[in-house]
Amino acid sequence: MYLKWRYALLFVGLVFSAATWAHGIAGTDAAFVAGNKGVQIIPFMYLGAKHMVTGYDHLLFIFGVIFFVYRLSHVALYVTMFSIGHSITLLTGVLGGIYVNAYLIDAIIGLSVVYKAFDNLDGFKTLFGFELNQKLVVLIFGLFHGFGLATKLQALNPSNDGLIQNMISFNVGVELGQLIALTFMLGVMTLWRRSAGFQRQAILANVLILTAGLTLIGYQLTGFFVQRGT
Repeated sequence: MYLKWRYALLFVGLVFSAATWAHGIAGTDAAFVAGNKGVQIIPFMYLGAKHMVTGYDHLLFIFGVIFFVYRLSHVALYVTMFSIGHSITLLTGVLGGIYVNAYLIDAIIGLSVVYKAFDNLDGFKTLFGFELNQKLVVLIFGLFHGFGLATKLQALNPSNDGLIQNMISFNVGVELGQLIALTFMLGVMTLWRRSAGFQRQAILANVLILTAGLTLIGYQLTGFFVQRGT
C-alpha cells in the first residue's frame, strides 16, 4: 500500500510539473543559443534532445496519445504524425521568421493535453456521440507544439550565421529526445498494463493529466493578460 501511494504521489508531481516547467530554454543553454555564431551541429542536437526530454508539456501529450495504443505500428504512426507537425512549424517558425505569442501557443499546447486526456476518458463519445480523426488531431496539435518550440528559440534571437544547419540539428535532437522518452514510456506502460488495477488507475491518471493541462492553460493565459496589461 505504501509503495502504491508513493508511486501515485510521484506521478502527480510529474504531471503538475508540466504547468510550471513547460519547455523553456534557460541558463547556460540560453546563453549558448543567444551568443553562438556559426554551425554547431552536435551542441544543437544535444539541446534539442534535452529540450524534448525535459519538455513535460510535450511529453504529457505524447503520453496521452499512446496511453491506449497497444500495437507498436500504431504508436509509430501517431508519433510520426506528431513529429511531422512539430518539425514543420519549428523550422518554418524560426527560419521563416513567423512569430506568434508564446503564451497563447503554450495555452494551446495545454489544450492539446486536455483534449487527449478527455478523449482517453471517452468524453467525446459519451457527451457528443462521435470521435475525431485521431491521426489528424495529433498532426494539427503537433503544428502548435512546433510553434511552441520555435518561440523559445526566437526569444533568444539566434544568429543567422549557421542558423539553418543549427535549427535542423536542433530538430534532429528533438526527435532523438522524443525517441528516448517514448522508449521509457512504452516500457512503463507495458508493465503497468499487466497490473490488475490498470483500468481503474488509468481513469485517475487521465483525470490528473487533464487537470495538469487545464492548469497549464490557466497559467499561460494569466501570463498573456498580464503581458498585455504592462
